Amino acid sequence: MSVPEQVDRILLTAAIVLVLVAGLLLLVRIWRGPSMLDRAISLDVIAALIIAGLGAKSAVALDSFYFPIMMVLAFLGFTGSVGIARFIAVRDRPAATVPSRAPGPDPDETKEGPQ
Repeated sequence: MSVPEQVDRILLTAAIVLVLVAGLLLLVRIWRGPSMLDRAISLDVIAALIIAGLGAKSAVALDSFYFPIMMVLAFLGFTGSVGIARFIAVRDRPAATVPSRAPGPDPDETKEGPQ
């Protein structure tokens, strides 16, 4: 095995380890996330990590079989994120309130009193 091949193996192994560590940290964020939005973002990043893992596996195997699968997963991750964001936006929309009158003199009143 030549030096460039050894460097490739070391870098790919490091990339796979980093993807796995990031996945574990994201699972912790999903488990402990204080809000629904934190969990939704974590799920979106996990989809990106799965795509990165498939890319690393494809690079290790020197096979392009996983590229279409990665494209489909990217599309599903994007549409899922948009759907979750729309759901959260509708759920967290503030209730419509009737604007109150500003304090100040009543336009129907004059200095002499009400008409």
